[in-house]
Amino acid sequence: MPSRPSWRCPVCGILWPCSAAKLRLLAEYREDLPGLLTHLVKVQEAATADLTTLHPGVALPDLTPRFVGWAATR
Repeated sequence: MPSRPSWRCPVCGILWPCSAAKLRLLAEYREDLPGLLTHLVKVQEAATADLTTLHPGVALPDLTPRFVGWAATR
């Protein structure tokens, strides 16, 4: 799981989900793509709330490609 509220990987420090997190999630949800997408939408909603609080008044970029888009193309 990411470090909150920054939503960065606690191991490598890059934006979560990093490559390692994506691989772990794909393995965990190997037989359940709808479940993975549902999980990622919920995570994206939590990230949006955290990042909005962390950076008030700053418009966030579209987080869908970061959180859901990569898995939807699998």
